[in-house]
Formats: sequence, C-alpha cells, structure tokens
Amino acid sequence: MAAFAEPHFSAWTQTVVNNVTVVDKVPAEMLHMVDAHWYQFPPMNPLWHSILGFAIFILGVISILGNGCVIYIFTNTKALRTPSNLLVVNLAFSDFLMMFTMAPPMVINCWHETWVFGPFACELYAMFGSLFGCASIWTMTMIAFDRYNVIVKGLSAKPMTNNGALLRILGIWAFALLWTLAPLFGWNRYVPEGNMTACGTDYLSQDFTSRSYILIYSGFVYYLPLFSIIYSYIYIIQVW
Repeated sequence: MAAFAEPHFSAWTQTVVNNVTVVDKVPAEMLHMVDAHWYQFPPMNPLWHSILGFAIFILGVISILGNGCVIYIFTNTKALRTPSNLLVVNLAFSDFLMMFTMAPPMVINCWHETWVFGPFACELYAMFGSLFGCASIWTMTMIAFDRYNVIVKGLSAKPMTNNGALLRILGIWAFALLWTLAPLFGWNRYVPEGNMTACGTDYLSQDFTSRSYILIYSGFVYYLPLFSIIYSYIYIIQVW
C-alpha cells in the first residue's frame, strides 16, 4: 500500500514546493468570482479531498433517507397530522432538500478537487444552501415558540391550528427566499470558497454592500433565532 501511496503524496508535495495555490484548478470562467484571500493557500492534500467527499456522501445518504422517512411517516399517518407536527415535517423537508442539493455536487467536486459546474451552478448551490439553512433555522425557532406556548402558558395558551401552522411555514419560506435571492440581485454575491469545492456567501469583501448584507443577515437569520430559542427553552426548563 505504501508503494502506491508514495507517488501520489510526492506529487502533492511537489505542487506545494512549486507555490501552486488552491485556486489554480478553478475553471478560468470562475476566476473573477474568487477573492484574492484564497490565493495564499496551497492545494489541499488529495487524501483530505477523498475523506471529505466520503464523509459528505455518508452524511448525505443518512440525511436523505432519515428525513425522507420522517416526511413519509408523518404525511401518511393521520394521527400525526397535528399543527405542531406540520412544523416538524417542514424541518425534515428543508433538511432533506439541503442534503439533496448540497451533497451530490460536493462529492463530485471533491473527486475533481475543485468546483467543476460553472459560475451559475455555483450561485445556485450557494443560494440553495442559504435558503434551506434559513428555513430550517426559523422552523426550529417556530417549534421552540410552540413548545413555549404549550408548556409555559399551559391551558391559558391559544392552541395553534393547522391554518396557523401553514401560515407560519409560508412565512418562513417567504422570509428565507427574500434573504437568499438578494445576493443574486446585487446585495452581496455568491462565490467559491475554502478549498474551492463549494460556494457560499461572500464574507470577505470589505465594501459596504457586502458587509451590510453579512451583518444584517447574521442578525435576522442567526442571532435572532438563537436568542429566541434560548429564551423559549430557559422558561420551558424552569417550568419542568
């Protein structure tokens, strides 16, 4: 095994010595999207690309099958079709779509050791990741609010109806779509990042447009849900 591994490792070592960067394998039509920050890093050892691709493949299979089972069971069992469970199904749905759209391209890119699908696919990939991530985060927030309403307020709470749950779900997706479409229309942008096998929101540019989006987005899509969930579960734990 060592005899087979040595040439591969030696080839990688030689590229590092020759000052090859992680950006060198990126297709020419995508170079305008790559921030200058990434040019300082050498290419990742091919072994790590293999490990990362394998890990993403396993996680993708587990997530797709697991969330697919949750969606199937909840939608085909009448007793489980409660307003609260609609939020659970929505969480499983967004998580399912997350891995369904993220995992296959990532595995293929790890095989090629760079992004190979072109600029537009890069933007779509990053947008889908942001969209489904935002939807999952706010669905978890709504589930926390629902538990707070049921457990903390008890009998005085107004129960959530099916229409109320569907309205919340519609609001979650509209909110997530609003935030994730913005970079496609000039408020920030989606770019290759890291080892160039994935794309995401541009968090390195220092211009006002990019920085304002990152700051406001993180406030509404990360910090506000985080503190809302913490607030809800603090009171839930106190009641228990």
